[in-house]
Amino acid sequence: MSLFDQLQDRLMRYLLSMGLSASDGEEVIQEAFLALFLHLQRGKPRHNLRGWVFQVSHNLALKQRNATLRNRQTLVEYDRMAAENFFVDEAPNPEDRMAGDERRVRLRNVWRALPEQDRRCLGLRAEGLTYREIAQVLDMSLGAVSLSLGRSLARFARADGR
Repeated sequence: MSLFDQLQDRLMRYLLSMGLSASDGEEVIQEAFLALFLHLQRGKPRHNLRGWVFQVSHNLALKQRNATLRNRQTLVEYDRMAAENFFVDEAPNPEDRMAGDERRVRLRNVWRALPEQDRRCLGLRAEGLTYREIAQVLDMSLGAVSLSLGRSLARFARADGR
């Protein structure tokens, strides 16, 4: 009887007791005996081959079990993310869309009602210009720029309910 035949069932019972599935156990046993074949081909020691095969099988089983746990965790995480994406509708509900549309209309009306100079000041500020740069571009005093922006922003805040 060959060493494989002598140890196969015992190894499988041991691997199953470690929590491996039968298919993973078969894979580990095959890898262990392949490692044994390579070990013997390299002229390595031949004493206590049974213990050597169990040790290699044990180590391979730990690697397999950890890989299986990582795969399960990845699948669980993927399932969780998929479930969140499946069940959570990111789109605003009709009421929120309507409120957003109404807000945009109010703010657009405030923009249209602003004097031209105030719109220019706001437009330049939105482009990142400082008060001093706006004053230079529009040939205004620094105080006039500050008043224009303050007045305009206050109108927007009132229209936005703040």
